[in-house]
Amino acid sequence: MNKLKGINKRSWLSTPYLIWIIGFTVIPMAVIFRYALSSPEGGFTLANVAAIADPVHLKAVIFSLEIAVGCTLICILLSYPLVLALRRLNLGKRGFALFVLILPMWMNFILRVLAWQMILSNNGILNLLLQKIGLEPVALANSGVAIMIGVVYDYLPYMVLPIFNAVSEIDEDIIDAAKDLGAGGFTIFRKIIFPLSVPGLLSGIVMVFVPSMTSFVISDILGGGKLQLIGNIIEQEFTKSMNWYLGSGLSVSLMIFVLISMAFTMRNDMEGKGSAIW
Repeated sequence: MNKLKGINKRSWLSTPYLIWIIGFTVIPMAVIFRYALSSPEGGFTLANVAAIADPVHLKAVIFSLEIAVGCTLICILLSYPLVLALRRLNLGKRGFALFVLILPMWMNFILRVLAWQMILSNNGILNLLLQKIGLEPVALANSGVAIMIGVVYDYLPYMVLPIFNAVSEIDEDIIDAAKDLGAGGFTIFRKIIFPLSVPGLLSGIVMVFVPSMTSFVISDILGGGKLQLIGNIIEQEFTKSMNWYLGSGLSVSLMIFVLISMAFTMRNDMEGKGSAIW
């Protein structure tokens, strides 16, 4: 009985969290769904949600997918060498390296993007350095490459940290045993490190793919407003066209797509946790 009373008392500690979730997640989501499934006249409609299939919106979705998939793949390719290098450092140096990695995240998000705008502009720092060493300047401003650089820079730590946590939990004795059996570095990575780090990899994919798919600030600044992600179109519907019905419908469509992607990823995550080493 006393144990049950203790559990009930502890459950009250979750009250502020529940209030926060209801006030800032459940209610806004209900409002968005209401607008998405309503017409300006007040009737029920699915036209706002189906508008995602319009050519203009579909083009933005495809471009957003290209950016999100490209960003995720690049972050994976950059993360594993960095994580393996960090794993070889002693504890003090490893902590300092992680500190340096996450330090930019303490700065304002907009300031970091604006810094890249200054670097990649036609008369920016990058082209000045290229001219100094006798090379031709490159036109990266207001391009898809600039947007890709921005999203990779901003979301790379979200891929590195979960992979690093997963790799750090691998018992060193397993790797030593593989070395004793004659396994080389690539074989150890392919058959031990990578399979055991899959849960962290899947978490990183979710943490990178979802925000890069729905981003609009980076493309506004680094794309110069010339390249439209689906997030840009949704933002414009709410702030410029003031069409909350269409904006909400596109948001719901994108949310459904993201939830399906996350469900697929989390399903593979659960299967990965129960699978054996290759």
